[in-house]
Amino acid sequence: MPRKPREKSSSNIYHIIWRGANKQDIFHDDEDRIKFQDTLEKYHQKSKITILGWCLMSNHIHLLIKEGIEDISVTMKRIGVSYALYYNRKYYTVGHLFQDRFNSEKVENDSYLLTVTRYIHQNPTKAGMVQKPDQWKWSSCRGYYGQDSPNGNMLNTSYVLKLFSHDPLTARISFKEYNEKTNTDQCLEEPTKIKRKLNDRDAKTAIKTILGTIEIPQVKSLPREKRLPLLRKIKRIEGISQRQAARILGISANLIFKA
Repeated sequence: MPRKPREKSSSNIYHIIWRGANKQDIFHDDEDRIKFQDTLEKYHQKSKITILGWCLMSNHIHLLIKEGIEDISVTMKRIGVSYALYYNRKYYTVGHLFQDRFNSEKVENDSYLLTVTRYIHQNPTKAGMVQKPDQWKWSSCRGYYGQDSPNGNMLNTSYVLKLFSHDPLTARISFKEYNEKTNTDQCLEEPTKIKRKLNDRDAKTAIKTILGTIEIPQVKSLPREKRLPLLRKIKRIEGISQRQAARILGISANLIFKA
């Protein structure tokens, strides 16, 4: 059955969630996040999109974008292909990095625009990764607060801040209060609950459960046929990134990625 065409927003504004294929991590370190934000800024200029917000998590991305000179699906494809080429070169991988089709919803009134902006910024706090939204530097929150942030030049804050006040200082103060308010916002009916990443201590405990009588330092010396099944099980542990697992096991990250 052919897919239904994406519904057009009368405001041309969309909230987008883009996930890694099979829920895989799409960011393993700060270099990856910087590269994605650089790519986003590149197409902000090329495709003339207005970027109203973003948040980069480990295995998914939130974007709040006003469509530019081309259909939003075309712009997203350009961004995805560009970042995937970088990712595959860096990690010696092949195949799809992102889910085949990003999820999106129309944002057609000011009230929902504010809700989505707050929802995006509170992703890291609700996941237990930080205490305050601006402590997570891989979102647009710091830009809204008037703080320095990576790629802050591509962010259009006036579109949202003017809804609070035409005085910039008053608008930022009011926005910050709104942005940090406790809420039960639900956007895009996100099916996957964001779970907190395991710290190294808990990650080691989970890995030891899989290894059984094998000690962590012994893994790198195991024959390939014994090591691979263990690595595949370790990759599936909820809350452990592949880079974290590689660091704990003392092996190359590529061995985890290719397992």
